[in-house]
Amino acid sequence: MSEEWVEIYITYDQLEAEMIKDLLESGGIPVVLRSSKVSPYPVNIGKIGEVKILVRDEDKETSEKVIEGRVD
Repeated sequence: MSEEWVEIYITYDQLEAEMIKDLLESGGIPVVLRSSKVSPYPVNIGKIGEVKILVRDEDKETSEKVIEGRVD
């Protein structure tokens, strides 16, 4: 059975993405970060600067609640 990963949050701040990843993983939710950034160029313009946070479809609702509590 394949797991479906869904995007739940987009940020342009790598540190924020890592903090959200740590927060979710500490609650037992696996997280994948996807970025189009090409190191060593720290470009934060448009879609190149996006860091997408993905979780399994089954964890989507819980993850969004955790993030809303953290971001608000």
